Amino acid sequence: MKIYKKIDLTIKPEFVQEYRNGYPLISKESIINLNKIEEEGVILNFFDSKNKFIAKGYHGIQNKGFGWVLSTEKNEQIDKKYFAKKIKTALACRDEFFNSNHTTAFRVFNGEGDGIGGLSIDYFDRYYLLTWYSKGIYEFKDDILEALKQHVDYKGIYEKKRFDTKGMYLDNEDDFVCGEKADAPIIVKENGVNFAIYLDDGAMVGVFLDQRDVRYAIKEKYAKGKTMLNTFSYTGAFSVFASLGGASKTTSVDLAKRSRPKTSEQFSINEIDPKTQDIIVEDVFNYFKYAVRKKLMFELVVLDPPSFARSKKHTFSASKDYVKLLKEAIQITSKNGIIIASTNSANFSMRTFNDFITKAFKELNGKFEVKESHTLPKDFKVNPKFREGNYLKVVFIKKLF
Repeated sequence: MKIYKKIDLTIKPEFVQEYRNGYPLISKESIINLNKIEEEGVILNFFDSKNKFIAKGYHGIQNKGFGWVLSTEKNEQIDKKYFAKKIKTALACRDEFFNSNHTTAFRVFNGEGDGIGGLSIDYFDRYYLLTWYSKGIYEFKDDILEALKQHVDYKGIYEKKRFDTKGMYLDNEDDFVCGEKADAPIIVKENGVNFAIYLDDGAMVGVFLDQRDVRYAIKEKYAKGKTMLNTFSYTGAFSVFASLGGASKTTSVDLAKRSRPKTSEQFSINEIDPKTQDIIVEDVFNYFKYAVRKKLMFELVVLDPPSFARSKKHTFSASKDYVKLLKEAIQITSKNGIIIASTNSANFSMRTFNDFITKAFKELNGKFEVKESHTLPKDFKVNPKFREGNYLKVVFIKKLF
């Protein structure tokens, strides 16, 4: 059994109650004797100024903070048994997904929502993908892997390392960990729709699992007979669902050159001829200008940009530029058309996001109606003490005029 180094630390008075109440993210500003910490992956025992125990966690630097609280129980040991208990509980919470005949891709462990910040585990038809968000959590890799293998029946296990402080992927030659190597691609299902998944082909696998409910709503309620524009389209998942929902035509736009073959593949495995759809490699903002110039109008528009993106001519930040993006989309959306505005930025709330929508329409003298809103689906479990963990915000907006 691996023994982890432990350090006792004193927490500033103004942060004590926050940690006692279950706030999971450790900030360096909360620690008095910060100079005692030299390396990531050590267990941190927190005490108040009277030497009374508060909580324990680990040191792991990522874009969110300095580490994560793991327990408020003084005598609880952080070891394989601890990780096994957390994983077992998380798996039980996903029983309905494991028992589904229509969905074979979902999240089985969602970081601090399941009690271990800095770690996520996704399931792809008996393949498990672990994502490590700091060097600190990676120090527990052996115990976490053994705990996972103890509780699941798996074909193979893969990993992604996002040790960069901004959460960027560390490119390895091989993300395979153990078991049987996966085909490239493997075909998984989401609500009966096929996805081609690549577990060992860079940072992304081919689909963002957190948008499951949004894709389903598009297919079942909004797509039939509509022309659709899917911006920042990645592998075209929204377009595939829209097409299967009866959209008359989809147009997918993304700057990445590989988006064209990847999107074509997703159409093809769902028996849709990609030649019947438009798949365009272009800067989205350039495409908006083109659409205005050509007087193109769409009845369904999806806006799902990254939180931050840079091209040769444009830099996009969701917190600064989403109003501008919405205004571009509004101008090419038909009257009574639907705009699906989405962001995965944790830097602002749903209330602020709705303010962005109101501002965009007001500046164009337009009116709108909110049809429905979405946050993270149930397999992306959220810690109620950590609201920013519920990062996804999606609003279905009807353009009245």
